[in-house]
Amino acid sequence: MTDSAMLAPEHDDAPPIWTTHYNHPTQWDQFFAPMSMPDMFFRSAGRKGEAPLIDFMGRKYSYAETASGVCRVAKGLQDMGLGKGDRIGLFLPNVPHYVAAYYGAMAAGCTVVNFSPLYTVDELTHQVEDSGTQVLFTLSAAALLPTALEVLEKSSLERLIVGSVAGALPGGKSLFYRLFKGKETVKKPDDERITSFSTLIDNDGAFHRASIRPDQDIALLQYTGGTTGTPKGAMLTHQNLTANARQVNRIDPDHDAEDRILGVLPFFHVFANTCVLNRTVLNGGEMVILPRFDAVQALKAIDRTKVTALPGVPTMYQALLDNPRIEQTNFSPLRACISGGAPLPAEVKKKFEAKTGAKVVEGYGLTESSGVVSANPYEGLNKSGTIGQPVPGTLVRLVDKEDPNKEVPKGEPGEIIFSGPQVMKGYWNRPDADEEVFINGYLRTGDVGQIDEDGYIRIVDRIKDMIAVGGFKVFPSEVEKVLYQHDAVKEALVIGVADEYRGESPKAFVTLEEGKTEVAGDAIMQWLNPQLGKHERVVDVVTRDELPKTLIGKLDRKALRAEEADAV
Repeated sequence: MTDSAMLAPEHDDAPPIWTTHYNHPTQWDQFFAPMSMPDMFFRSAGRKGEAPLIDFMGRKYSYAETASGVCRVAKGLQDMGLGKGDRIGLFLPNVPHYVAAYYGAMAAGCTVVNFSPLYTVDELTHQVEDSGTQVLFTLSAAALLPTALEVLEKSSLERLIVGSVAGALPGGKSLFYRLFKGKETVKKPDDERITSFSTLIDNDGAFHRASIRPDQDIALLQYTGGTTGTPKGAMLTHQNLTANARQVNRIDPDHDAEDRILGVLPFFHVFANTCVLNRTVLNGGEMVILPRFDAVQALKAIDRTKVTALPGVPTMYQALLDNPRIEQTNFSPLRACISGGAPLPAEVKKKFEAKTGAKVVEGYGLTESSGVVSANPYEGLNKSGTIGQPVPGTLVRLVDKEDPNKEVPKGEPGEIIFSGPQVMKGYWNRPDADEEVFINGYLRTGDVGQIDEDGYIRIVDRIKDMIAVGGFKVFPSEVEKVLYQHDAVKEALVIGVADEYRGESPKAFVTLEEGKTEVAGDAIMQWLNPQLGKHERVVDVVTRDELPKTLIGKLDRKALRAEEADAV
């Protein structure tokens, strides 16, 4: 897809509401000139020089130092015979190696493929084969290297490049890691197919600048469950990624101010990839990165580094609220918290803002959108329960769920479709899936939404999550919204379960607030059902110690449905 996808279909004559009611501090109608990822990175590196780009557990890496690493990764890959279009996998947590490998592979002309560090051997093997990944970056960590070694043996993967976490840490911490964390590392085998990261970058960095067509060449293959089921590789071009980074940057009214962001969301996920990594590099800011989310470590990092931005998923904000250390943490430098990945419960937003004094801004996006489609304004009208207005250059429409060629009446709910420069090129080797997801130059999301009089979008639910109760459709999120109003409920998920008479019935699952764990599910159900329509009433409320979550920590309705199906 290109910027031409922004054009509205011929039958849509009404001007978008955002032409007159746009609350972001920029114009809605914008064009983003083609830009490659290496150009974006090296422009910022040239501009910022010795300014810090990365803070990793206290060790600082400047833009110049990181650029040197990027150049040497690019040169090392080219010396291996790799270049334009070759797929380079990153099986890494948030570590400095990721940043160098990500931009270095792209600078060499290669396509990056992100893999979650939590993947099993079978999951990683499948996606390596599907993507045609030739080289895989990983670490000598017990949680990563054994899996990567198995995949090397049982797949068409040609080579591993293995880095060391200890080498990226400050001196004292590096020694501590070697002395006390040895059991968490694995020795690199003596195998000609395995190269150490230090050997790869032992060169002068004089790589050959690949000729990149930003609108056409694929910078990143990002796997997703997508809107049509099975994991697929979303082909994100250089322009998709750089445009989305620019879109996100332009809705920040203070992007010229001090910019220090906490990078605890995993870079392998598109949310962090755009909002933490690419946006910060574009803006010349600093990333305070942690290998994984831990509430105590995150709060310590916030205190130590005085971050100005904190992107997270709702469960992360809840975990920070639950940690006693929050009382001693200084949040005064924090300008904005960006919540995405899942709907943000109003109570969590309210409590976090009250505790920290920071504003929590909710946004929305998809892997297929390179990250971000819309967001609430950082300043001004911030509507709780909505995903705000589209980022610049993004056109959103609502269409009939059964006939996506038909636009729904104004004010009515419909499937969200959108176009813009951030929309993926398509799915990797899946033209069948492309036919299902693209409609008249727009991308179908599978989400049901409404647009209000101010142009703010509210997600009603996902089409496939709707529960069919007799002849009625029940949106789980509407029932969950009521559940969150109960003072004992911390987290809630509602799914449909088989019902001989009605086809399906809603069933609720909750975790409870500390000090409220004696509250029974029956009592919550008796409180809940009178507030719901007859077709929405749940058949049970189950209290649990925890609810299933995805790799980035958002509540996982799909996994819960699978658990329930297995229990039957």
